[in-house]
Amino acid sequence: MASDLLSVAELHALGDAVVVLDVQFNLVGTPGQELYAGAHLPGAAFVDLDRDLSGPPGPAGRHPLPDPAAFEAAMRRVGVAADSAVVVYDQRTSLSAARAWWTLRYFGIRDVRVLDGGLAAWQAAGLPVTSDVPRPPPSAFRARPGQLPALDPAGAARAAREGVLLDVRSPERFRGETEPVDPVAGHIPYAANAPAAGYLADDGRFRSPQELAAFFGERGVRAGDGTAVATYCGSGVTAAQAALALARIGVDASVYVGSWSEWIADPGRPVATGD
Repeated sequence: MASDLLSVAELHALGDAVVVLDVQFNLVGTPGQELYAGAHLPGAAFVDLDRDLSGPPGPAGRHPLPDPAAFEAAMRRVGVAADSAVVVYDQRTSLSAARAWWTLRYFGIRDVRVLDGGLAAWQAAGLPVTSDVPRPPPSAFRARPGQLPALDPAGAARAAREGVLLDVRSPERFRGETEPVDPVAGHIPYAANAPAAGYLADDGRFRSPQELAAFFGERGVRAGDGTAVATYCGSGVTAAQAALALARIGVDASVYVGSWSEWIADPGRPVATGD
């Protein structure tokens, strides 16, 4: 596949050649399942970020990797096989869709793309939505975890010291001035701040490759220079969105899935504040 991102026109042209998954999600507010019930792309099955793409919250973070058996069952339920061509989308910003993109690939589904702009872009193009729930035939998918690098805390610390570790939370959270979700404020020492607003346009789509290259370049990331790059956020969701943005400019970034919510679970791990 040429790109990890897909436009509305490209997805519409594919028709039934791909499996489409709806990954609408809200951290607060209307649950994704209800958003899906109200409107989704025709033929799209729903995948729940908390239930299907994450394990229970705990010492490994608020959105740790799901148990392989649970993920396998979810993919079988929505008809995704290892050789399926899959397109995922969410409401608009590809936040939860990117988590699906990354998680599916981690467990061995290679052909996964994200609808840039999500449901909002689809509707803006005047294309139909539905409330009908499809019943895809179940697949025989077998999960093969480890197909992408997933960092643990030691790996994240090493990435910060020896490469570039991007913290994609807001500057205020990075500096430790405020922390609305987790009990400790600050960031992993030596991380660089790369807030999501810098790689997303106002309409929820990703910025152009030229803009992305400039944004990440200011933070020491350049395609092809051999520097190891990793991403983290609060709980490993926005970190996958950043990895998708980096893939757009040819940078393969590792994801620290546990992210800040795992890092601070051990009071012995160092915390930095300020710029």
